[in-house]
Amino acid sequence: MAKIVVFDSGFGSLSVIQPIQKAIKSNIIYFADQKNFPYGKKSKYELTKIITKTLNFLNKKFQPDLIVIGSNTPSLLVEIRKKNIVKVLPPIKKAAKISMTGNIAVLATRSTIRSKKLSEYLRKSRLPKHVRIKKVDASLLVDLVEHTKFISKQKLCERVIRQVLLDTFSKFNVDVATLSSTHLPFLLPLLKKQFPMVTFLDPAQDVAEKVRRVIKKQSKNNTLKIFTSSNPKRFENNLLRMGIKKSVSLLV
Repeated sequence: MAKIVVFDSGFGSLSVIQPIQKAIKSNIIYFADQKNFPYGKKSKYELTKIITKTLNFLNKKFQPDLIVIGSNTPSLLVEIRKKNIVKVLPPIKKAAKISMTGNIAVLATRSTIRSKKLSEYLRKSRLPKHVRIKKVDASLLVDLVEHTKFISKQKLCERVIRQVLLDTFSKFNVDVATLSSTHLPFLLPLLKKQFPMVTFLDPAQDVAEKVRRVIKKQSKNNTLKIFTSSNPKRFENNLLRMGIKKSVSLLV
């Protein structure tokens, strides 16, 4: 039996669940740490404290085979030495391979964009010299997803997407953008509508492949249990608006 815990500061990382379930049959426990939303506006010190405490708590509570940190921000910013961890990282090498202009945007949270860790990650990726990276603070887009505006207020979302991305994409001739927050794939239909000439890369498939390589023994069936650190009813209602009918339990 494969037991996997996936966690994030909200329901953004639900976007990685289906790819994992396609890659490997497993029992997935999803933890939405809404009490600490958003990770992307925390300092490195605050985030390290939160993530360390959360990892210890989840390991003790569920004793999983694997924990997926379903958020790019702590995956990049927090030093983690535990072995049973899979991180979500920008698929920057893939972006460099498929870009025709060499101009790539990394869409991420404010903390990630401003961090030295992202710069180090990009440098260590050893990208070709013609590749130019533009870091874009997509925190406003993350907020749209967490508050389910992408379901109820699509016109608002389109305006905010244009506000955040249009100038940068046009000025720098961006043709590939990495969705370096797991919230952002929920906006993919709107992003493609606004920018049909841009390829948007979702890291979820990379995460699923990492999980498949680590987990040796599959479960008989896929199962999913959902927990939150704040207001289960509100989380349930937001899931319902997305067409997901699942009970949510409080976990503190």
